[in-house]
Amino acid sequence: MESMLKIEKFKGLVAATFTPFDQKGNLNVSIINEYCSFLGKNGVSGIFINGTTGEGVSLSNKEKQINAAAWARAVKDTGKMRVINLVGGTSYQECIDNALFSKECGFSAIAILAPFFFRPDEGRLAEFIAKVGESVPVMPVYFYHIPELTGVNMPVIGLLRRISGMLPNFAGIKYTAEDLMDFLSCTSFDGGKYDILWGRDECLLAALATGAKGAVGSTYNYAAPLYHALIKAFNEGDLDEARRLQMKSAGIVELLGKYGGIATGKAFMRYAGIDCGKFRVPVYNMSDDMYPEFVKDIKALGIEDYFSKM
Repeated sequence: MESMLKIEKFKGLVAATFTPFDQKGNLNVSIINEYCSFLGKNGVSGIFINGTTGEGVSLSNKEKQINAAAWARAVKDTGKMRVINLVGGTSYQECIDNALFSKECGFSAIAILAPFFFRPDEGRLAEFIAKVGESVPVMPVYFYHIPELTGVNMPVIGLLRRISGMLPNFAGIKYTAEDLMDFLSCTSFDGGKYDILWGRDECLLAALATGAKGAVGSTYNYAAPLYHALIKAFNEGDLDEARRLQMKSAGIVELLGKYGGIATGKAFMRYAGIDCGKFRVPVYNMSDDMYPEFVKDIKALGIEDYFSKM
């Protein structure tokens, strides 16, 4: 069954956005307009909401929709960035509800996570994705591959072969893993028909060499100029400069690990001028006492010229 839907591939940087909370841990959507404008001014071409960085699995379904609606308003008011909304991954009925809500919001696409409790094989995963995607036949549908967190680990090329014959509006994959051979197989499948977005910021250069044109990542929120420079150097054939800039990126990711992991990204945002609060438990957050030392470490990286500007 051929689709009448034309896949418009994402190019450049897609920021996996943080969900802003206030000091009590409640949604703080009042800052999303400013946040959206900040991303647009720093050359981000799209946003990926309610994902891993956005703590989608820590939000109630009502909160996901409130967050989505706020981003829909912000994009309309402040710019033309395209939006992918992660609609869920354990209940296909909840995913369908959020897919229909995404359509009402006017988003560019939805993404679906592999069910991570009752974990499927390749065939059942394709069936799950198709069941959700059929509810919004005019919307592009992406699969979000992140086996490190879902535990659903398989060569994605096999899934792509299956789903391509099942879901006409299937658009591509957010590929957050390190299997470059599998990634290459996906980017090459059916003449490069599908949009395969790279999801490991610290390995972007390798993905560019393998054919990536678009990438989704958390560090693009606050260090977009670094990656714009890296992509430019790669496109101009200056691999020494591209490698130098990729090492700057690796330094950022090392700091994430040093201060506890994913929640450190919100500390980077605070440094950039957008206070998104903290991550919800059980995610570890650095203490306020550690923040001054964290700032010293940022300055030691020598990335001031590559930090996103307000």
